[in-house]
Amino acid sequence: MGTRPEIIKMAPVYHALRGAGIRPVVVHTGQHDDLARPLYRFFQMQPARTLDLVRERATVGHLSAQLLDGLDKLIGEAHAEAALVHGDTSSTLAAAMASYYQGVPVGHVEAGLRSHDGRNPFPEEKNREMVARLARWHFAPTPRAAENLHSEGVPDHHVYRVGNTVVDAARWALDRLDRRGGVLTDAVRQLLHDRRLVLVTAHRRESWGAPIAGIARAVGALAERHPDLVFVWPLHPNPDLRRTVGDALSGLTESVAARVRLTDPLGYPELLTLLRAAWLVMTDSGGIQEEAAALDRPLLVLRETTERPEVIEAGGGALVGTDPGLIERWVDLLANDEAAYATMRCRENPFGDGTAGQSIADVLGRELGAIPTSVFTPRAAAA
Repeated sequence: MGTRPEIIKMAPVYHALRGAGIRPVVVHTGQHDDLARPLYRFFQMQPARTLDLVRERATVGHLSAQLLDGLDKLIGEAHAEAALVHGDTSSTLAAAMASYYQGVPVGHVEAGLRSHDGRNPFPEEKNREMVARLARWHFAPTPRAAENLHSEGVPDHHVYRVGNTVVDAARWALDRLDRRGGVLTDAVRQLLHDRRLVLVTAHRRESWGAPIAGIARAVGALAERHPDLVFVWPLHPNPDLRRTVGDALSGLTESVAARVRLTDPLGYPELLTLLRAAWLVMTDSGGIQEEAAALDRPLLVLRETTERPEVIEAGGGALVGTDPGLIERWVDLLANDEAAYATMRCRENPFGDGTAGQSIADVLGRELGAIPTSVFTPRAAAA
Protein backbone atom coordinates (compact mmCIF):
# COMPACT_ATOMS: atom_id res chain seq x y z
CA MET A 1 0.00 0.00 0.00
CA GLY A 2 1.18 3.54 -0.62
CA THR A 3 -1.71 5.85 -1.40
CA ARG A 4 -4.07 7.36 1.11
CA PRO A 5 -7.15 5.28 0.12
CA GLU A 6 -5.14 2.05 0.15
CA ILE A 7 -3.93 2.64 3.71
CA ILE A 8 -7.45 3.43 4.95
CA LYS A 9 -9.01 0.41 3.29
CA MET A 10 -6.27 -2.06 4.15
CA ALA A 11 -6.16 -1.13 7.85
CA PRO A 12 -9.16 -3.36 8.74
CA VAL A 13 -7.54 -6.25 6.85
CA TYR A 14 -4.26 -5.75 8.70
CA HIS A 15 -5.88 -5.88 12.12
CA ALA A 16 -8.16 -8.80 11.20
CA LEU A 17 -5.16 -10.81 9.95
CA ARG A 18 -3.32 -10.21 13.19
CA GLY A 19 -6.36 -11.41 15.10
CA ALA A 20 -6.44 -14.57 12.96
CA GLY A 21 -2.86 -15.52 13.83
CA ILE A 22 -1.41 -14.44 10.47
CA ARG A 23 1.52 -12.06 10.54
CA PRO A 24 0.86 -9.12 8.19
CA VAL A 25 3.91 -7.11 7.11
CA VAL A 26 3.19 -3.70 5.59
CA VAL A 27 5.24 -2.55 2.59
CA HIS A 28 4.78 1.18 2.03
CA THR A 29 5.19 1.93 -1.67
CA GLY A 30 5.63 5.63 -1.10
CA GLN A 31 3.33 7.55 -3.48
CA HIS A 32 1.56 9.67 -0.84
CA ASP A 33 4.40 9.74 1.65
CA ASP A 34 3.52 12.95 3.52
CA LEU A 35 -0.14 11.94 3.85
CA ALA A 36 0.70 8.33 4.65
CA ARG A 37 2.64 8.67 7.88
CA PRO A 38 -0.19 10.19 9.95
CA LEU A 39 -2.57 7.55 8.58
CA TYR A 40 -0.29 4.70 9.59
CA ARG A 41 -0.14 6.18 13.10
CA PHE A 42 -3.90 6.72 13.27
CA PHE A 43 -4.62 3.14 12.25
CA GLN A 44 -1.85 1.77 14.47
CA MET A 45 0.11 0.15 11.64
CA GLN A 46 3.85 0.35 11.20
CA PRO A 47 5.36 -0.20 7.74
CA ALA A 48 8.14 -2.79 7.86
CA ARG A 49 9.57 -1.80 4.48
CA THR A 50 9.39 1.40 2.45
CA LEU A 51 10.27 1.91 -1.19
CA ASP A 52 12.47 4.92 -1.90
CA LEU A 53 10.79 6.41 -4.97
CA VAL A 54 12.81 8.96 -6.92
CA ARG A 55 10.29 10.69 -9.17
CA GLU A 56 12.27 12.15 -12.07
CA ARG A 57 9.28 12.39 -14.40
CA ALA A 58 5.57 12.79 -13.70
CA THR A 59 4.50 9.89 -15.91
CA VAL A 60 2.68 6.69 -15.07
CA GLY A 61 5.27 4.64 -16.94
CA HIS A 62 8.18 6.03 -14.91
CA LEU A 63 6.35 5.46 -11.62
CA SER A 64 5.30 1.94 -12.61
CA ALA A 65 8.88 1.00 -13.57
CA GLN A 66 10.22 2.15 -10.21
CA LEU A 67 7.49 0.33 -8.31
CA LEU A 68 7.95 -2.93 -10.20
CA ASP A 69 11.73 -2.91 -9.78
CA GLY A 70 11.58 -2.10 -6.05
CA LEU A 71 8.81 -4.58 -5.27
CA ASP A 72 10.44 -7.32 -7.33
CA LYS A 73 13.52 -7.01 -5.11
CA LEU A 74 11.55 -7.03 -1.85
CA ILE A 75 9.30 -9.93 -2.80
CA GLY A 76 12.29 -11.83 -4.18
CA GLU A 77 13.87 -11.63 -0.72
CA ALA A 78 10.69 -12.62 1.06
CA HIS A 79 9.48 -15.90 2.46
CA ALA A 80 5.80 -15.00 2.04
CA GLU A 81 2.71 -17.18 2.11
CA ALA A 82 0.75 -14.61 0.11
CA ALA A 83 0.72 -11.00 -1.05
CA LEU A 84 -2.29 -8.71 -0.66
CA VAL A 85 -2.90 -5.73 -2.92
CA HIS A 86 -5.74 -3.25 -2.95
CA GLY A 87 -7.84 -1.67 -5.64
CA ASP A 88 -6.41 -0.12 -8.75
CA THR A 89 -3.29 2.00 -8.27
CA SER A 90 0.04 1.66 -10.05
CA SER A 91 1.44 0.03 -6.90
CA THR A 92 -1.40 -2.50 -6.98
CA LEU A 93 -0.52 -3.67 -10.47
CA ALA A 94 3.24 -3.59 -9.85
CA ALA A 95 2.93 -5.63 -6.63
CA ALA A 96 0.65 -8.17 -8.29
CA MET A 97 3.08 -8.57 -11.20
CA ALA A 98 6.15 -8.86 -8.95
CA SER A 99 4.38 -11.42 -6.75
CA TYR A 100 3.35 -13.44 -9.79
CA TYR A 101 6.92 -13.43 -11.10
CA GLN A 102 8.15 -14.75 -7.72
CA GLY A 103 5.45 -17.43 -7.45
CA VAL A 104 3.68 -15.78 -4.51
CA PRO A 105 -0.16 -16.07 -4.67
CA VAL A 106 -1.98 -12.73 -4.77
CA GLY A 107 -5.13 -11.64 -2.97
CA HIS A 108 -6.92 -8.67 -4.53
CA VAL A 109 -8.90 -6.60 -2.05
CA GLU A 110 -11.73 -4.58 -3.68
CA ALA A 111 -11.68 -6.75 -6.79
CA GLY A 112 -14.10 -6.58 -9.70
CA LEU A 113 -14.87 -2.86 -9.94
CA ARG A 114 -15.39 -1.77 -13.54
CA SER A 115 -16.44 1.43 -15.29
CA HIS A 116 -16.28 -0.41 -18.65
CA ASP A 117 -14.47 2.61 -20.10
CA GLY A 118 -10.79 1.82 -20.62
CA ARG A 119 -9.64 5.44 -20.31
CA ASN A 120 -11.94 6.57 -17.52
CA PRO A 121 -10.66 6.42 -14.86
CA PHE A 122 -7.10 6.33 -16.20
CA PRO A 123 -5.05 4.22 -15.58
CA GLU A 124 -7.12 2.58 -12.87
CA GLU A 125 -9.60 0.75 -15.10
CA LYS A 126 -6.93 -1.22 -16.93
CA ASN A 127 -4.97 -1.77 -13.71
CA ARG A 128 -8.01 -3.51 -12.23
CA GLU A 129 -8.49 -5.68 -15.30
CA MET A 130 -4.86 -6.78 -15.37
CA VAL A 131 -4.71 -7.58 -11.65
CA ALA A 132 -7.75 -9.83 -12.16
CA ARG A 133 -5.63 -11.96 -14.52
CA LEU A 134 -2.94 -12.38 -11.85
CA ALA A 135 -4.83 -12.82 -8.57
CA ARG A 136 -5.65 -16.09 -6.81
CA TRP A 137 -8.17 -14.65 -4.31
CA HIS A 138 -10.62 -12.01 -5.54
CA PHE A 139 -12.28 -10.19 -2.62
CA ALA A 140 -15.26 -8.53 -4.29
CA PRO A 141 -17.07 -5.78 -2.35
CA THR A 142 -20.50 -6.17 -3.99
CA PRO A 143 -22.54 -8.66 -6.04
CA ARG A 144 -22.02 -6.49 -9.13
CA ALA A 145 -18.24 -6.66 -8.69
CA ALA A 146 -18.45 -10.45 -8.39
CA GLU A 147 -20.56 -10.60 -11.54
CA ASN A 148 -17.99 -8.50 -13.42
CA LEU A 149 -15.33 -11.04 -12.55
CA HIS A 150 -17.59 -13.94 -13.52
CA SER A 151 -18.23 -12.34 -16.92
CA GLU A 152 -14.47 -12.06 -17.47
CA GLY A 153 -13.96 -15.77 -16.84
CA VAL A 154 -12.61 -15.67 -13.28
CA PRO A 155 -13.58 -18.99 -11.65
CA ASP A 156 -16.41 -18.48 -9.18
CA HIS A 157 -14.61 -20.48 -6.47
CA HIS A 158 -11.83 -17.87 -6.50
CA VAL A 159 -14.25 -14.98 -5.87
CA TYR A 160 -15.39 -14.03 -2.37
CA ARG A 161 -18.12 -11.47 -1.77
CA VAL A 162 -16.99 -9.79 1.43
CA GLY A 163 -18.20 -6.17 1.35
CA ASN A 164 -15.98 -3.11 1.23
CA THR A 165 -13.39 -2.52 3.93
CA VAL A 166 -14.05 1.23 3.73
CA VAL A 167 -17.12 0.63 5.91
CA ASP A 168 -15.03 -1.16 8.53
CA ALA A 169 -12.49 1.68 8.51
CA ALA A 170 -15.07 4.46 8.79
CA ARG A 171 -16.84 2.79 11.72
CA TRP A 172 -13.58 2.17 13.57
CA ALA A 173 -12.36 5.72 12.93
CA LEU A 174 -15.59 7.46 13.94
CA ASP A 175 -15.80 5.44 17.13
CA ARG A 176 -12.27 6.51 17.98
CA LEU A 177 -12.96 10.15 17.10
CA ASP A 178 -16.13 10.20 19.19
CA ARG A 179 -14.17 8.95 22.17
CA ARG A 180 -11.68 11.77 21.55
CA GLY A 181 -14.42 14.40 21.34
CA GLY A 182 -14.10 15.10 17.58
CA VAL A 183 -11.64 17.16 15.54
CA LEU A 184 -13.64 20.16 14.25
CA THR A 185 -11.94 23.46 15.03
CA ASP A 186 -13.80 26.41 16.55
CA ALA A 187 -13.34 28.32 13.28
CA VAL A 188 -15.07 25.57 11.30
CA ARG A 189 -17.89 25.30 13.83
CA GLN A 190 -18.43 29.05 13.58
CA LEU A 191 -18.43 28.92 9.79
CA LEU A 192 -21.07 26.18 9.82
CA HIS A 193 -23.31 27.91 12.34
CA ASP A 194 -26.87 27.86 10.87
CA ARG A 195 -25.43 26.91 7.46
CA ARG A 196 -25.35 23.72 5.43
CA LEU A 197 -22.00 22.20 4.50
CA VAL A 198 -21.19 21.04 0.98
CA LEU A 199 -17.98 19.00 0.93
CA VAL A 200 -16.26 19.09 -2.47
CA THR A 201 -13.36 16.96 -3.67
CA ALA A 202 -12.19 16.83 -7.28
CA HIS A 203 -8.75 15.68 -8.30
CA ARG A 204 -8.95 12.97 -10.97
CA ARG A 205 -6.36 13.27 -13.71
CA GLU A 206 -8.97 13.05 -16.47
CA SER A 207 -10.72 16.12 -15.00
CA TRP A 208 -7.70 18.43 -14.86
CA GLY A 209 -8.09 21.60 -16.87
CA ALA A 210 -11.48 22.63 -18.22
CA PRO A 211 -13.57 20.06 -16.26
CA ILE A 212 -12.14 21.17 -12.90
CA ALA A 213 -12.65 24.80 -13.91
CA GLY A 214 -16.29 24.01 -14.68
CA ILE A 215 -16.78 22.44 -11.25
CA ALA A 216 -15.24 25.51 -9.61
CA ARG A 217 -17.47 27.89 -11.58
CA ALA A 218 -20.51 25.91 -10.46
CA VAL A 219 -19.38 26.13 -6.82
CA GLY A 220 -18.98 29.90 -7.13
CA ALA A 221 -22.38 30.38 -8.74
CA LEU A 222 -24.08 28.21 -6.11
CA ALA A 223 -22.39 30.07 -3.26
CA GLU A 224 -23.75 33.33 -4.69
CA ARG A 225 -27.30 31.98 -5.00
CA HIS A 226 -27.48 30.13 -1.69
CA PRO A 227 -26.18 32.21 1.24
CA ASP A 228 -26.94 29.36 3.64
CA LEU A 229 -24.45 27.02 1.96
CA VAL A 230 -20.77 26.70 2.91
CA PHE A 231 -18.39 24.91 0.53
CA VAL A 232 -15.22 23.25 1.82
CA TRP A 233 -12.90 22.00 -0.91
CA PRO A 234 -9.62 20.25 0.08
CA LEU A 235 -7.38 20.74 -2.95
CA HIS A 236 -4.97 18.29 -4.52
CA PRO A 237 -1.39 19.61 -4.14
CA ASN A 238 -0.79 19.81 -7.91
CA PRO A 239 -0.01 23.52 -8.58
CA ASP A 240 -1.72 23.61 -11.99
CA LEU A 241 -4.95 22.23 -10.52
CA ARG A 242 -4.82 24.73 -7.66
CA ARG A 243 -4.27 27.57 -10.10
CA THR A 244 -7.20 26.43 -12.24
CA VAL A 245 -9.59 26.38 -9.26
CA GLY A 246 -8.31 29.70 -7.89
CA ASP A 247 -8.71 31.43 -11.25
CA ALA A 248 -12.26 30.12 -11.70
CA LEU A 249 -13.26 31.47 -8.28
CA SER A 250 -11.35 34.74 -8.45
CA GLY A 251 -14.37 36.92 -9.24
CA LEU A 252 -16.34 36.18 -6.08
CA THR A 253 -17.18 39.01 -3.72
CA GLU A 254 -15.53 38.95 -0.31
CA SER A 255 -18.67 37.83 1.52
CA VAL A 256 -19.31 34.98 -0.92
CA ALA A 257 -15.66 33.92 -1.03
CA ALA A 258 -15.73 33.59 2.77
CA ARG A 259 -18.16 30.67 2.32
CA VAL A 260 -15.93 28.87 -0.21
CA ARG A 261 -13.01 27.45 1.73
CA LEU A 262 -10.17 26.00 -0.31
CA THR A 263 -7.90 24.01 1.99
CA ASP A 264 -4.80 21.89 1.82
CA PRO A 265 -5.42 18.12 1.76
CA LEU A 266 -7.05 17.07 5.02
CA GLY A 267 -6.11 14.19 7.25
CA TYR A 268 -8.48 11.24 7.35
CA PRO A 269 -9.97 12.12 10.77
CA GLU A 270 -10.68 15.70 9.66
CA LEU A 271 -12.14 14.67 6.31
CA LEU A 272 -14.30 11.95 7.86
CA THR A 273 -15.61 14.43 10.44
CA LEU A 274 -16.56 16.91 7.69
CA LEU A 275 -18.11 14.11 5.67
CA ARG A 276 -20.36 13.13 8.55
CA ALA A 277 -21.32 16.80 9.07
CA ALA A 278 -22.00 17.44 5.37
CA TRP A 279 -25.43 18.30 4.02
CA LEU A 280 -24.21 17.26 0.56
CA VAL A 281 -21.07 15.66 -0.88
CA MET A 282 -19.75 16.47 -4.38
CA THR A 283 -16.81 14.30 -5.40
CA ASP A 284 -14.95 12.47 -8.13
CA SER A 285 -13.23 10.24 -5.56
CA GLY A 286 -14.09 6.57 -5.54
CA GLY A 287 -13.46 6.13 -1.82
CA ILE A 288 -15.57 9.11 -0.83
CA GLN A 289 -18.47 7.73 -2.88
CA GLU A 290 -18.31 4.66 -0.65
CA GLU A 291 -17.85 6.65 2.56
CA ALA A 292 -20.80 8.89 1.71
CA ALA A 293 -22.96 5.79 1.32
CA ALA A 294 -21.67 4.36 4.60
CA LEU A 295 -22.54 7.61 6.42
CA ASP A 296 -25.81 8.13 4.49
CA ARG A 297 -24.76 11.47 2.99
CA PRO A 298 -26.42 12.57 -0.30
CA LEU A 299 -23.89 12.46 -3.11
CA LEU A 300 -23.25 14.06 -6.51
CA VAL A 301 -20.60 12.17 -8.47
CA LEU A 302 -18.50 14.59 -10.54
CA ARG A 303 -17.57 12.05 -13.21
CA GLU A 304 -18.96 10.82 -16.51
CA THR A 305 -18.77 7.17 -15.41
CA THR A 306 -18.34 5.38 -12.10
CA GLU A 307 -17.13 1.92 -11.22
CA ARG A 308 -19.27 2.19 -8.08
CA PRO A 309 -22.78 2.42 -9.58
CA GLU A 310 -24.26 0.69 -6.53
CA VAL A 311 -24.59 3.96 -4.60
CA ILE A 312 -26.50 5.54 -7.53
CA GLU A 313 -28.77 2.51 -7.88
CA ALA A 314 -29.42 2.48 -4.14
CA GLY A 315 -30.77 6.04 -4.39
CA GLY A 316 -27.96 7.73 -2.49
CA GLY A 317 -26.57 9.85 -5.30
CA ALA A 318 -26.59 11.06 -8.87
CA LEU A 319 -23.98 10.91 -11.63
CA VAL A 320 -23.67 14.52 -12.82
CA GLY A 321 -20.28 14.79 -14.53
CA THR A 322 -18.44 18.11 -14.67
CA ASP A 323 -20.93 20.25 -16.58
CA PRO A 324 -21.47 23.42 -14.49
CA GLY A 325 -25.10 23.79 -15.51
CA LEU A 326 -26.04 20.26 -14.51
CA ILE A 327 -24.20 20.53 -11.20
CA GLU A 328 -26.01 23.77 -10.42
CA ARG A 329 -29.43 22.36 -11.33
CA TRP A 330 -28.93 19.38 -9.04
CA VAL A 331 -27.82 21.46 -6.06
CA ASP A 332 -30.63 23.99 -6.65
CA LEU A 333 -33.13 21.12 -6.65
CA LEU A 334 -31.82 19.62 -3.42
CA ALA A 335 -31.54 23.01 -1.72
CA ASN A 336 -35.08 24.08 -2.65
CA ASP A 337 -37.01 20.83 -2.53
CA GLU A 338 -37.01 19.09 0.86
CA ALA A 339 -38.79 16.05 -0.55
CA ALA A 340 -36.16 15.59 -3.29
CA TYR A 341 -33.39 15.90 -0.72
CA ALA A 342 -35.06 13.43 1.64
CA THR A 343 -35.25 10.76 -1.05
CA MET A 344 -31.50 10.89 -1.81
CA ARG A 345 -30.60 8.31 0.77
CA CYS A 346 -29.23 4.77 0.59
CA ARG A 347 -31.99 2.67 2.08
CA GLU A 348 -29.39 -0.03 2.60
CA ASN A 349 -25.62 0.40 2.40
CA PRO A 350 -24.60 -1.42 -0.79
CA PHE A 351 -21.01 -1.77 0.44
CA GLY A 352 -21.64 -4.08 3.35
CA ASP A 353 -21.95 -4.19 7.11
CA GLY A 354 -18.43 -3.45 8.29
CA THR A 355 -17.12 -7.01 8.53
CA ALA A 356 -15.14 -7.20 5.26
CA GLY A 357 -11.72 -7.26 6.93
CA GLN A 358 -12.71 -10.20 9.11
CA SER A 359 -14.16 -12.06 6.13
CA ILE A 360 -10.88 -11.68 4.22
CA ALA A 361 -8.91 -12.91 7.23
CA ASP A 362 -11.25 -15.90 7.56
CA VAL A 363 -10.62 -16.93 3.94
CA LEU A 364 -6.85 -16.60 4.20
CA GLY A 365 -6.83 -18.31 7.58
CA ARG A 366 -8.53 -21.34 6.08
CA GLU A 367 -6.36 -21.43 2.97
CA LEU A 368 -2.99 -20.62 4.53
CA GLY A 369 -3.45 -22.55 7.75
CA ALA A 370 -3.02 -19.42 9.89
CA ILE A 371 0.63 -20.31 10.59
CA PRO A 372 2.53 -17.34 12.09
CA THR A 373 5.72 -16.97 10.07
CA SER A 374 8.45 -14.40 9.60
CA VAL A 375 7.07 -13.11 6.35
CA PHE A 376 10.12 -11.14 5.27
CA THR A 377 12.79 -13.62 6.25
CA PRO A 378 15.40 -13.75 3.46
CA ARG A 379 15.46 -17.19 1.87
CA ALA A 380 19.15 -17.70 2.62
CA ALA A 381 18.64 -16.96 6.32
CA ALA A 382 15.52 -19.15 6.46
CA ALA A 383 17.46 -22.05 4.95
